[in-house]
Amino acid sequence: MESHKGHIVLLGAGPGDPELITLKGLKCLRQADVILYDALVSEELLDWNATAIKKFVGKRRGVPSKSQKEINELMLHYARCGAKVVRLKGGDPMVFGRAGAEILEAQREGIPIDVIPGISSFLGAAASQKIPLTQRGNSQSFWVVTGHTQDGKIPEDLRLAAQSSATVVVLMGMKFLKQIQKEFLAHKSLDYPVTVVQNATTRVERKLETTLEKLSSDVKAHGIDNPAVLIFGTHSFPKNKFSKSWNQWIHAE
Repeated sequence: MESHKGHIVLLGAGPGDPELITLKGLKCLRQADVILYDALVSEELLDWNATAIKKFVGKRRGVPSKSQKEINELMLHYARCGAKVVRLKGGDPMVFGRAGAEILEAQREGIPIDVIPGISSFLGAAASQKIPLTQRGNSQSFWVVTGHTQDGKIPEDLRLAAQSSATVVVLMGMKFLKQIQKEFLAHKSLDYPVTVVQNATTRVERKLETTLEKLSSDVKAHGIDNPAVLIFGTHSFPKNKFSKSWNQWIHAE
C-alpha cells in the first residue's frame, strides 16, 4: 500500500571535491530518507547521513548500469511511499544530468520536486587550474558542449563552437577525442592551446597543457583518461613558483 507522497530533490554534489557541495545541499543530504547517487559523486558525502537508504544508480564503463527509466521508477517508488528522496548527481543537476526527464516524471505523478544547484565540472576544472573561461581582450564568452550525441556522433553545436572565438569546454569527449581534434583543426592553428583536466578538484586531479596539433598524442602518452574535461582556447595565468594551493595553506604546520 502506498502512503502519502514524499518529496524529491535533484542535488548537485559538485565537481569531485566533497567540500565543494553547497551548505544548502549538505543540509538536504543530511535530511534525506533515500539517496540515489551517481558514479562521479564522492562517496565521502554519503557519510553525512548514517540512516538513509543509499543506492548507486550511476554508470561506469564496462559495468552493468540502470537505465534512465529504471532510475525514474526507483525514485518515484520511494517518493510515493512518503520518503524524502535525494537524487545526488555529480556537478550540477541541470548540466548534462538528465534532470529534465526526472523532473517531468515527478510532475506527471504530482510529486513535489526541487533542484539544488552544484558547481559544474566545467567550472570546477577551470577554476582549480586558474583558467579564466572569460578574459578581457581574449575571450568574451564560452561554450559548454557535450563530446558526443546520444547516437555516438559529433554534435553540430561542437562544430559551430570550433569556429567561434570563444573558450570551448567539452564534457564527455575523451572517447571521441580524435574526431573532436579534427573538427577544431579545420578552424584553428596547430599551436592553439588546449588544457585537459582529469578528475577535477579531487586528490588525484591531473592536468595536461598541450596544443591542438599534439592533443591526441599527448593524451595517450600521459595516460589521461575519463573523467576529463577538455578546454580549448584558454590562456592560464603565468605560473608563480612561490604560490601555494589552498590545500597546502590549510595543512601547513
